[in-house]
Amino acid sequence: MNSFGRHLRLTSFGESHGAAMGGILDGMPAGFWIDREAVQHFVNLRRPGYSRSTTKRREPDEVVWLSGLTDEGRTLGSPIAFVIQNRDARSQDYATVTSELGKPFRANHADLTYWLKYGLEPQPGGGRSSGRETVARVVAGAIAQQWLEQLRGVTVQAFIQQVGTLSLSGDYTTYPLEHTYDRLCYCPDETLDEEIAAYLTKVQDDRDSVGGVVGCVVCGLPAGLGDPVFDRIPALLSYAVMSIPGSRAFAFGDGFDLAGQRGSAVLDELLAMSDTDEVTFGSNHNGGALGGITTGQDLVMEVAFKPTPTIARPQHTLTTEGASVTHTFTGRHDPCIALRAVPVVQSMVALTLADLLIAVGD
Repeated sequence: MNSFGRHLRLTSFGESHGAAMGGILDGMPAGFWIDREAVQHFVNLRRPGYSRSTTKRREPDEVVWLSGLTDEGRTLGSPIAFVIQNRDARSQDYATVTSELGKPFRANHADLTYWLKYGLEPQPGGGRSSGRETVARVVAGAIAQQWLEQLRGVTVQAFIQQVGTLSLSGDYTTYPLEHTYDRLCYCPDETLDEEIAAYLTKVQDDRDSVGGVVGCVVCGLPAGLGDPVFDRIPALLSYAVMSIPGSRAFAFGDGFDLAGQRGSAVLDELLAMSDTDEVTFGSNHNGGALGGITTGQDLVMEVAFKPTPTIARPQHTLTTEGASVTHTFTGRHDPCIALRAVPVVQSMVALTLADLLIAVGD
């Protein structure tokens, strides 16, 4: 499927080295004003070449709006369509020699599974499986975030939690998350951000890559959102963020750390209730949802991303003809895909929550 959402539905299209990427966002209520400059700024945060710690591919990623908006930027209630041209694909950088031995598969990449499922040879830049596909998600996510913040007072902020063995210490509340995108590596701790940047330079010099963890916090969400059983808030958010290329694990609240704790140590005790049924809790180990339904606390989650699959080192692999070969793949790749995944995680969370809130009415 190339569509996400039920009441606010995004359909994306395009390949990494095709003519363009794009999307159609259907279900956005009419009469809402979209700040298109703010959308473009947010898209720039995901843009290749935006940071020296990411791929050297240079894409302007200018959003061209096709439909669904007035000249002033008001939504019409009709589908919002947009495209982003691919300007710096350079497929020759990804070319591999095809001979009687066939074309080699990149390890840890979708090359193999696309071949097994569709019979498609490895595509330049990964084709539809490339992280380039996420640019449409970020455009739509930027729109959803504006709607959430302006009409509902809900904010979504993602950030780098960990790169390799370098990790934030302490609770997210101790860091100025509002400065996340002012940092080179999108880490709210300025000192750690500089350490991560230096570390990634070394990783690049070693012709290697490294994994990372993206944290995300949602503030201002009302209690009572989400349903029991299958449409639980953590389940819906997990589905959303685990669709991002390279994602490998999702944790809600204290996540895996809860498995090593006693119940007495992680009770989110109930302290008080206001006249409007707003509850004060002693802590938030469960991440802001109980029984799959929001409590009114901050939603807290983490998404782990694997190291970038393609590295400039010789690797043993197979070809489309089944031959065993050793090959060094070329191209321009991020030393840590988690960095550019930060605005993508933020976008998928925003789209999920906007979809739910539109469903219950505004």
